[in-house]
Amino acid sequence: MKASKKVMESVIVSGLALTLAVTAVTGNGVNIAAKDAADTQFVNNGIAGVASAMNEYELESADYLDRYISVEKTNAALVAATADGTVISGNDTKKEETTEKETVSEEEQEWQNKLMAKVDDFLYVREKADSDSEIVGKMYKGDRAVVKEAGDTWTKIESGNVTGYVKNEYCVTGTDALNYAKKHCDTVAKVSIDGLRIRKAPDTDAEVVKTVASGEHMDVNTKAEETDGWIAVKVGSNTCYVSDDYVTVTLDTGKAVTIEEEQAAIKAAEEKKAAEEAKKNVSVSAEKKSSSGQSASSQTTQNASIAASADEETLLAALVQCEAGGTSVQCMTAVGAVVVNRVRSGGFANSIYGVIYQRGQFGPASSGRLEARLASGVSASARQAARAALNGSDPTGGAKYFKLASSGHAGTVVGPIVFY
Repeated sequence: MKASKKVMESVIVSGLALTLAVTAVTGNGVNIAAKDAADTQFVNNGIAGVASAMNEYELESADYLDRYISVEKTNAALVAATADGTVISGNDTKKEETTEKETVSEEEQEWQNKLMAKVDDFLYVREKADSDSEIVGKMYKGDRAVVKEAGDTWTKIESGNVTGYVKNEYCVTGTDALNYAKKHCDTVAKVSIDGLRIRKAPDTDAEVVKTVASGEHMDVNTKAEETDGWIAVKVGSNTCYVSDDYVTVTLDTGKAVTIEEEQAAIKAAEEKKAAEEAKKNVSVSAEKKSSSGQSASSQTTQNASIAASADEETLLAALVQCEAGGTSVQCMTAVGAVVVNRVRSGGFANSIYGVIYQRGQFGPASSGRLEARLASGVSASARQAARAALNGSDPTGGAKYFKLASSGHAGTVVGPIVFY
C-alpha cells in the first residue's frame, strides 16, 4: 500500500511539472505572435498567463492529492492487511475486543436472569408493582428468584410458588446476585448415589468416616485447599472428602414462600414444640416410674460379647447418647443392645458401623446429630452403656427396634422407651 501511494504521488508531481512546462511554452508563443504590441505589455501578458495557468493547475493538483491522501487514510483506518494477505476489518477487530471484554463464565451466565433479596430479614412480594398492592409472599435473606420482567422501579419475579413484584432497591441481579449469594449462602454438595463414602483424606485408600445416601446434602468447606477430583466437606468440626464424580456442588439458596405456606410452617413449628414438651414430660414421668420399679418390665440377659474396635465403641456410645441421653444407664444399654442384636441377626449389616449408618434406620446418623456428638465428645455414662452392650448385656430380650413408650407399642419397656 505504501509503495502504491508513493508511485501515485510521483505521477501527480510529474504531471504538474509537465503542465507547467507546456503552459510556459504556450505563454511564450503568444508573446511572439503579438509582436505589434508593446514589449512591456507582451511580457506582462505572458507572465500573467503562465501565472494564471500555474495557479489553476496547482489548485486542481492539490485538491486531487488531498482527496487521494484522505481516501488512503480512510482505507488504512478500515482495513489492515497482514503479511500473508489476510484482511482483517478494523471494525471487526474492535468487535472482537469488545466481545472478549464482555465474556462471562458459565456460572455467571446462568445467573444473568436471577435475583436475590438484599435484606436482613425478608422482602415482601406484591401482587402488582405498587407499594399498596396485596402481599402474596415473602423472600427471606438468601432466597433466589427468576426475573420474569425487569422494570425501572419494580421487577416481576418467580420463586417457589410465588409470582409477583419486588422493589428493585432491595434486590441485586445477575453477577451481583451471584456474588451476594456466595457471600451469604452456604455451598453444598448434593449426593447422587447411595452409599457414597466420605473419607478422611482426598485419597481412595483413606479411612472412611461414614457413608451417605443419595439426595443428602453436605456443607462444602470452601476455605479448604482444592484437590483435583475431590470436594472438601464438613463432618462435624472436621474437614473430610468425597469424590466429585458423585456430587453436585451448588449454592444453598432458598425460595420465596406464599403467605399460606408461611402460616402453615408457623403452625407446624408450634405443634412440634408442643409435642417435644409433651415428650419431655412423658420421659421424666416414665423415668421416675422406672427408677422405682413400677413399670420397668425388662429383664437383663447376658449374651456373648462381640468384637469391636475403639472407634466402633465410641460410635455406638455417641448413638446411645443421641437416642437415650439423659435416661438411665440401663435404658442406654438397651439402645446399644438393639444395635448389637442387629449385628448378630444376619438380617442387617454385620458390623456396628454398617448397622448404625444403614439408610433410614437411625435418625441421628442421617441428620448429622451423630457426627456433631462425635465431634463434641460422648459422656462417660454413654460409654459405659455401649461397652456393656458390646460385652453381651441385653435388657431388651433380643429386641431389634424401639420407640417411645408413649406410642403404646407392645414390647419391653425400659425407662421412656419400649423395645420390641
